[in-house]
Amino acid sequence: MSIDRTDLVRKAFVKKAPAVEIPEEKISEYFAERVFDRAKMRKYLDPETLQALFECIDEGKPLDRKTADGVARGMKEWALEHHVTHVTHWFQPLTEGTAEKHDSFIDMDGHGGVIESFDGKALVQQEPDASSFPNGGIRATFEARGYTAWDPMSPVFIQWDTLCIPTVFIAYTGEALDYKTPLKRSIKAISDAALPIVRLFDPEASKVQCNLGWEQEYFLVDEDLYAARPDLMITGRTLMGHMSSKSQQLDDHYFAAIPARVAAFMRELEVESLRLGIPLKTRHNEVAPNQFEMAPIFGEANLSNDQNQLVMNLMHDVAHRHGFVVLLHEKPFDGINGSGKHCNWSLGTDTGRMLMAPGRDPEGNLLFLTFFVNVLKAVQRHNSVLKASIASATNAHRLGGNEAPPAIISAFLGRTMTAVLHKILEVPSDTPIQIAGKKGRSVGLIEIPEIFVDNTDRNRTSPFAFTGNRFEFRAVGSSANCAGALTTLNAAVAEQLLDFKQALDRELAAGKTLQVAVMDTLKPIIASVIDVVCFDGNGYSAEWQQEALRRGLDVETRVPEMFKAFTRPDSVAMFTRTGVYTEKELLARNEVKWDTYIKKVQIESRVMARMAVNHIIPAALEYKTLLLKEVALHQQVFGNQDECRTELDMVHRISAYIEEVSDRAEAMRQNRKRANAIEAEYEKAVAYYGIAQEINALRKPIDNLEELVDNKLWPLPKYRELLFIS
Repeated sequence: MSIDRTDLVRKAFVKKAPAVEIPEEKISEYFAERVFDRAKMRKYLDPETLQALFECIDEGKPLDRKTADGVARGMKEWALEHHVTHVTHWFQPLTEGTAEKHDSFIDMDGHGGVIESFDGKALVQQEPDASSFPNGGIRATFEARGYTAWDPMSPVFIQWDTLCIPTVFIAYTGEALDYKTPLKRSIKAISDAALPIVRLFDPEASKVQCNLGWEQEYFLVDEDLYAARPDLMITGRTLMGHMSSKSQQLDDHYFAAIPARVAAFMRELEVESLRLGIPLKTRHNEVAPNQFEMAPIFGEANLSNDQNQLVMNLMHDVAHRHGFVVLLHEKPFDGINGSGKHCNWSLGTDTGRMLMAPGRDPEGNLLFLTFFVNVLKAVQRHNSVLKASIASATNAHRLGGNEAPPAIISAFLGRTMTAVLHKILEVPSDTPIQIAGKKGRSVGLIEIPEIFVDNTDRNRTSPFAFTGNRFEFRAVGSSANCAGALTTLNAAVAEQLLDFKQALDRELAAGKTLQVAVMDTLKPIIASVIDVVCFDGNGYSAEWQQEALRRGLDVETRVPEMFKAFTRPDSVAMFTRTGVYTEKELLARNEVKWDTYIKKVQIESRVMARMAVNHIIPAALEYKTLLLKEVALHQQVFGNQDECRTELDMVHRISAYIEEVSDRAEAMRQNRKRANAIEAEYEKAVAYYGIAQEINALRKPIDNLEELVDNKLWPLPKYRELLFIS
């Protein structure tokens, strides 16, 4: 029985926003109440345990079993006060999601009863099945052992009735099987590489911190309409659907008033997030209809990334209570904006210096320029692998589309900073670098504006844009784990800083002052990047594609080919030199990436073909039959068909589209069978890239049929219904 789409739409339209319980306390009073943060540590841990734990978190010292037992006792006491019954190691396998296995606190008391038990061993380590998660051949089915290990740098939190312990996930043989482990390695690598440079300017600094501020875009659709779309349910995107007459062309959704149901969802999500210590700051309508965005306050990258993963899980739970489904696919609707996750990245020291922002004096500005220029060089050297770090079957639909960066990694600086770099190349190396308006001006002065918001424009077509005190990596996909892109970026910058320090040391050894040595080292780097990776123009233009190729930037658009950048000799050297990945881990992750790409396209192909045969063709045939009956009845009454030209023309067009749909669906099925017979993951992924193009081709006649078939007979909710019901 076909769905009554009209009834579904009516029910969705009249739904009201549910009542949301708003805490009576101020946000500051309930913020992080479900997090075992430092305040809780001071309350529930004895002084000796507390001191040892703080030394572990702040100085990287190892925890012994006695300390772990003391921490576990305090955590258990706190958790039981919140009616917690279970504990889990919460980790991030190579599935783009999170994983958890819950164990209750109970243990037998030896007298036929139970007691609540939780010790340091259960806190520090757990053993999930490593062969059942994506591992790229590191673990076979008969080699199942793997370990999760507590990450003290990310606070334990309570979710529902469960104590959640953020952990890394490694194989029995020691290789990383997750996103967190390489991210933590890359954070250490960039601190180790940056610190010797920072200490030339700030001897008191002892640590360089990597910061992340993510901006999460997403769509909301009514859950009843969602349930009537098999493609949305299974693949996360609409594989077919003609554009609505009105979509985003009026730009009237962007920053418009938030619909009541959506506002209620956002409010509950914010309260739940704030209780978990996630400092959500911003919410608004995005450009596309039913598209929205949220963003937190900047934070340390490891913790901030954990919080993004946690929010992504929360969104689905909260949305369900409001009659919505959250779509995190990068391109759930064809022809309108897709969703990204802009990763705002910066570096800072434990002495308060922001390395991606101008300083307060010439020396501070010199330090800023040192890191600014070296980041640009890292992006130039490794633009291929940076693109590979954000590539996926789903993000491929977004890159190059509306409001998305192109599949070319370049850096936007803005006119002001571009002018500063050009001026550096022209003046003597001992020229002071001042903040404009702060100091007296002199001939040859290199001036950096104090307020970047007034002097640096924004380029929404740039995948890697400087925005005043940070770089915004805009190419990351909405559904992605930020760690994939950040790990690669950190490793690339760390390698470049190591090379810069070696070159700088040679200049200093020649007896030059720090100012002159730094400038003499920076100048050839600036000259090598300014006309190559730096681009402030329209990234969407066809001219830029040709210009980028001429400059030597990677312009590859095929996702399976992009992944090969990870195992190029220069990439392997970068990752191994910085200690972020071993070569074995890189090879394994590429196998995972190809396998994931294959399976996602394979699933889409199956869904597409089945919907074409089971939904679209029957609806088209039913309408064709009605038209033929109309023609036959007309002939029976009036004796000729000449006055049925419109009906007969529609019959011929529908017949042609049905035939095309049937032929393309069968051809795709046969090509899928041939692709499945290929054993090597890369070659199979290449074959499935071709099938992805066939999916797009099959969509065209289906969308044409949607325009012809009687609206009452069309079996799927249309774009005009999915996108404008909230």
